[in-house]
Amino acid sequence: MVHFPQEQLYQDVLRLVRLEGDIADLEVEGEVPAELDGAFYRVHPDPQFPPLYPQDQFFNGDGMVTMFRIRDGRIAFRQRYAHTDKWKLENAAGRSLFGQYRNPLTDDSAVEGQIRGTANTNVLVHAGKLFAMKEDSPCLLMDKISLETDGYTDFNGELTIPTFTAHPKIDPVTGNFCGFGYAVDGPLTEACQYFELDPEGRVVRKADFAVPYYTMLHDFCIAGDYAVFNVSPYHSDWKTLEQHRPHFFYDRALPFYLGVMRRDGDGSDMRWFRLEPSVCGCHVMNAFQDGTKIHFDLPISDTGSLPFFPEKDGRPFNPQEAITRLHRFTVDLASNSDEITSVEPIGRMPGEFPRIDDRFAGRPYRHGWMITYDFDKPYHGPPGPFAGVINSLTHYDHQTGQEQSWWCGPDGALQEPCFIPRSADAAEGEGYLIALVDDHVRNYSDLCIFDALNVAAGPICRARLPIRLRQGLHGNWAGADKLAA
Repeated sequence: MVHFPQEQLYQDVLRLVRLEGDIADLEVEGEVPAELDGAFYRVHPDPQFPPLYPQDQFFNGDGMVTMFRIRDGRIAFRQRYAHTDKWKLENAAGRSLFGQYRNPLTDDSAVEGQIRGTANTNVLVHAGKLFAMKEDSPCLLMDKISLETDGYTDFNGELTIPTFTAHPKIDPVTGNFCGFGYAVDGPLTEACQYFELDPEGRVVRKADFAVPYYTMLHDFCIAGDYAVFNVSPYHSDWKTLEQHRPHFFYDRALPFYLGVMRRDGDGSDMRWFRLEPSVCGCHVMNAFQDGTKIHFDLPISDTGSLPFFPEKDGRPFNPQEAITRLHRFTVDLASNSDEITSVEPIGRMPGEFPRIDDRFAGRPYRHGWMITYDFDKPYHGPPGPFAGVINSLTHYDHQTGQEQSWWCGPDGALQEPCFIPRSADAAEGEGYLIALVDDHVRNYSDLCIFDALNVAAGPICRARLPIRLRQGLHGNWAGADKLAA
């Protein structure tokens, strides 16, 4: 019998779930807002079998997709594995066949050349299907109601690149799905492609560009007429993979870049604005166009914020330098300089996983939310990643500069929130925030719903799960109209 390793990756706050199932009516404390009708989808990495390499990382687990269907004041739960090609091959073999995170040199020879994707990073309903996404592989389509897997798609041959975005943006004006693929010429390459899919899933725009160096191009944003890409100094090379080291390392000698190009062009107008000494930023809150200026809001740290991607020079991980705080980057397209014009803090509470009212994606906006770190609060749970640090939910009002937070208590942490508008025509921020709150002591998760503009008051209601879900990555809301389409 093969057992999962006793590494912290599989124990305590990251213990595995590996459970598929349905609960028709979750126990609810409080009242679910009557007007809520739709589904909240989220995904977490959850390895089906013990890994070939025991010290591999959290990001390499198989995608486990969760749907919370909310209507008539009730909440139902459904959870299924994303049946990627990897999942199916390993399920048939009864063991792991694929090796380390993004390292094909470590795979069993039986799966050489197969798609390695895990579909474990983000899920979103578009063009009638649930897109299950990971940035190193094509888009996986799933049924939005049953969560059965259809398989990978190239969108009728219109999008043949081997990689797909993990962080799409939906243009609130056109309804277009805006995304990109990186390393499109093969592993470790600089080639990228920006694309847009219309509401029916047809490819309507494509533009090719190259990043200044191969990197983890994890997120981006639209800003009016432009697409903007943030490049942090995560890098890799074949020597790293040959030595079976973690796929990325953090190289402080590389600059931070913002790349700006028109969304309706061919990529030839891409401009790269640089910042030295470098900073690190992964997840974007929002961006918008202001005349010739582009503002880009991003939590950043002084060095790499991910401890499982080591420093190139071997220095130990520094948790103080890794703290992420929200900043506004500004570049001026009318300038002859390629320097980033300014980098200004726009929030006091440190945190990550920023979200907005998605109806304002790429537009001037007022409200944002993050899960945040209140280091003055106690923690009584077991040790491990995400433990005791991501303990608060914070609303940022960019117009007044005010912040308000809710602390989840000493026994757990929060997962990424998602905004739900009260109605289609509600004012910005008028609606709800939904997020999982994990209890690391009692091993339960609650799905909590908050008044988005009054998070400090705490949850309006809690749907209590009989299990604790593994730490998730990203997710999105789909209203009843999208579920019916």
